[in-house]
Amino acid sequence: MLYKTNAKSLLVTAAIISWVLLLGNVLLMAESARQPGALKLALPYINNLLIIVFILCVFFFQRLSANNLKGIDFSSYLWNLFSKAAVAAYLSIAIYFAYKLATGYMRVQSPLLLHIVYQVNFGLLVYFLAKAFYIWRQLLLYHKSKFLQIAWEWFELLLLSTLILTLLNFNYTNYIFLPLFGLIGCYILFLCTNLKWVAYLSFNKKSRSLVLLGAILVSCYIFTKFFQEFADSPDLVIDYSDVGFLLLAMFFVGCYTLAAFLVSLFSLPTSSVFEQKSEDLLNFQRLSQSIQQGQNESQVYDTLFESTIKAADASAGWYEMVRGSNTHVSHLLNINNEQIERIRHLLMAYNIQHIDYINNNLDRNTGFRDLALPWKSLIILPIKSKKQVYGTLYLLRDIEQGFDRETINVLRTFTSQTILTIENLRLVAESLQNERYKEELKIATQVQESLIPKTFPTDSWFEIATHAVAAKEVGGDFYDFLQLSESRIAIIIGDVSGKGISAAFHMAQMKGIFHGLMQQDMPPSEFMKQANSALSRCLEKTSFITSSLYIIDYRMQGFMFARAGHCHTLYYNAMMDDVFYFQTEGLGLGIVRDKSYNNHVREMYYDYNPGDVMVIYTDGIVEARNGAQEEYGEDRLKYMLTQTYHLEAEDIKFAIINDLEDFTGPGNLYDDQTLLVIKFKPVQPKA
Repeated sequence: MLYKTNAKSLLVTAAIISWVLLLGNVLLMAESARQPGALKLALPYINNLLIIVFILCVFFFQRLSANNLKGIDFSSYLWNLFSKAAVAAYLSIAIYFAYKLATGYMRVQSPLLLHIVYQVNFGLLVYFLAKAFYIWRQLLLYHKSKFLQIAWEWFELLLLSTLILTLLNFNYTNYIFLPLFGLIGCYILFLCTNLKWVAYLSFNKKSRSLVLLGAILVSCYIFTKFFQEFADSPDLVIDYSDVGFLLLAMFFVGCYTLAAFLVSLFSLPTSSVFEQKSEDLLNFQRLSQSIQQGQNESQVYDTLFESTIKAADASAGWYEMVRGSNTHVSHLLNINNEQIERIRHLLMAYNIQHIDYINNNLDRNTGFRDLALPWKSLIILPIKSKKQVYGTLYLLRDIEQGFDRETINVLRTFTSQTILTIENLRLVAESLQNERYKEELKIATQVQESLIPKTFPTDSWFEIATHAVAAKEVGGDFYDFLQLSESRIAIIIGDVSGKGISAAFHMAQMKGIFHGLMQQDMPPSEFMKQANSALSRCLEKTSFITSSLYIIDYRMQGFMFARAGHCHTLYYNAMMDDVFYFQTEGLGLGIVRDKSYNNHVREMYYDYNPGDVMVIYTDGIVEARNGAQEEYGEDRLKYMLTQTYHLEAEDIKFAIINDLEDFTGPGNLYDDQTLLVIKFKPVQPKA
């Protein structure tokens, strides 16, 4: 630290001395040029050396200073650049206008004063470029890769090497050097594409950043215009527009500022959507972690009401809690008790109680129209399990068609997560009484089973058969699906480390994350990266989850998938008449809990043929053991598919499960077992 302080002091001193010497030498040259007969005291060839020393001192000083910029408040970086450097351009133009007014008022030409103004603006320019150059470096290298780090280091070396042209007084516009400058320019354009930090700006911060970036762009223009105006001027004895280093540095600073401005501007309309999705995901986690954080049911309902209001952008709403045969309103937003009673009586008249109900145009319903309500859309979401009703959530919006399909899916995921959380909270409370332990596990099993789909969508393009059995009352295996569009479906399978209640909790977290993230219809590899980031904040250090995600598109007749440490996918290719395992890379979720996880997941795309069969399973299948402690194994599973691929998906599943039971013997179940068999039908639907 002391070394850096001393180095910075030395650089500041050297920069000031070199600039003063440069100013003095330029003034001597100007005086000599004005009086041809005067003694030549100036040293014209020393200018180049002083220019280089000044530039290097200022740039190295800013390089050391930029290392103090840390954190992810990127708008503060921009404010730092504008307030401490970009204002130099406005100071520069103020000095120039003052010079113009002074010389115009006195009507005298002052070459020495012009040279002083020119030298001051040169110093301000170098300071601005150095500050901007290294602040942009900090942002450009955010989430850097090794390749990008090396690319930047080479760029700095190439840029510094152009100072040799100034030292040796070469003309950078010479045709020999123009290709070199052109290549460096292309290099700069490549570096300007690294703008990952912009994605982490919220809507408000992007708005402020656009103003700051615009002001910085104006600064670039002011400096460029000033030195362009005096290029090759006969009134000056020195011309800094001939310094190739400054031109390339200005090109980089201007291009990166413009690129950041355009990316921020065009991503501004989608910022609120990204923030809403992130908020939904955080709320899923809050609901999932309610038990671990020691929250009670009242706090869970608070989270549910707040989260659903934000997710739906509701204008009004209330939550009606059920306690036995009594109901009472526990949460209210922009609605009074009289309006609630009027709506409730109308719903009772329509026999709408504790059921899902959506009306996106209340004015078309005579009963609602007679109520003269200020709202146009209504959704009712009951919070209930198979055995009990906990309450009912009512949300209202003041626009027609206020609840679209995506919003409804998000809201239902919230309510499903709430049901699971409430059930688990009650389960934990009851588990303190050992005599009721079995009954508590039974409740948890029912809740868990209610979250696992019993049926998949039926269509003419594929058939699917499923098998799932837990080794204990509650297990850690899970699978689920989400219809992304008419022709695309996402299927996920996973296995939580460990067994019992803890594994069931983490399974529920993974289900919430799956529905939250896949509403954005992201590729499988990106889902794994974001799921790992989300789970890293809520999984115990000893826990992890293996998973595979498949997105099947029947119109493209193919599927893409990514594997996070899960079992390899078994596949039969009907065209090649071949059975094989997809050998893809992937690391379990929660094992590596930093950004380096992105290097451990890969995505694969595969075109399927009519008659192809895909077998997806958990390790409880292949690691099942018989009395001699021999494993069932991947080879035996592969052999079973070679014997049964011609059958229907349901028959293939039964054949594998029967063979597995024959191998292990009855009741010999040590781990959760899950099996999905997908067979693509010969007849595909018309696009």
